[in-house]
Amino acid sequence: MFKLTAKALACALSLSIAGVVHAADPIVIKFSHVVAEHTPKGQGAVLFKQLAEERLGDKVKVEVYPNSSLFGDGKEMEALLLGDVQMIAPSLAKFEHYTKQLQVFDLPFLFDDMAAVDRFQKSAEGQKLLTSMTDKGITGLAYWHNGLKQLSANKALLEPKDARGLKFRVQASAVLEEQFKAVRANPRKMSFAEVYQGLQTGVVNGAENPYSNIYSQKMHEVQKYITESNHGLLDYMLITNTKFWDGLPADVRDELNKIIAEVTVEVNKQADALNEGDKQRIIDAGTTEILTLTPEQRDQWRDAMQPVWKKFEGEIGADLIKAAQAANQQ
Repeated sequence: MFKLTAKALACALSLSIAGVVHAADPIVIKFSHVVAEHTPKGQGAVLFKQLAEERLGDKVKVEVYPNSSLFGDGKEMEALLLGDVQMIAPSLAKFEHYTKQLQVFDLPFLFDDMAAVDRFQKSAEGQKLLTSMTDKGITGLAYWHNGLKQLSANKALLEPKDARGLKFRVQASAVLEEQFKAVRANPRKMSFAEVYQGLQTGVVNGAENPYSNIYSQKMHEVQKYITESNHGLLDYMLITNTKFWDGLPADVRDELNKIIAEVTVEVNKQADALNEGDKQRIIDAGTTEILTLTPEQRDQWRDAMQPVWKKFEGEIGADLIKAAQAANQQ
């Protein structure tokens, strides 16, 4: 009887210790993204990991997976909803299946500059969009800048007619597809990780990206021309699984929110500087020519793509488009 009791006590003690160890296990946050580490998003993920682990100690462990090393463009949203990752920062073009309102960010020539983007994202209308997908299990935490997009191709693109017949890589966005159809080009959906090879082999002839993406993925090595069009926005929304986020201990969630706010300021401050730096690195590489549009040429592109606004006004909402436009008038 004594032996049985001792054995039972040993087992109970073992289970108790295991329970203590289990209770002390850190909350693991897997942060997956599809770009290189030295891009604005890549640096933001690294800084988030650093600050979260510094300030929350053993409570949180952040694992960062850059360059599609865990999940690629097509799988990361599904992985988030399944709980296989806890944090991602997809392009704003990736949300049309969850809310049509976010298509506002894809409209061509909507924002004059990044200062206007910033004003809109900080406005009541912009902040409301962060919580527009909670019923789908997605909670928006912040907007992270990458920058305004430039057109690249193996042909000089100075006027809309120059794009006719060319195959452009696009993200899975109806607005971006229509944008290229408006200039009689052929949009081709392709994951970000495949773009370099697609351009290299001629599967696509051109693309649209901020300078930091062009340089980090070496697209300038397989594109003869970059037209500085600043025609659209490539920003990200930092998102998490709503159930995961709401289930965090309140003190952990509050501290992570503070960290995210701090990281967002840093990411957005660095994005412009990084794009300017990478633009210069592309110039220094000498493999591609950067073309500057005249005001008249820029107006031609804007006029050619303007019908896209009207086409999506019903889905996005005329008031939301007006609010975004108003951010230019400061």
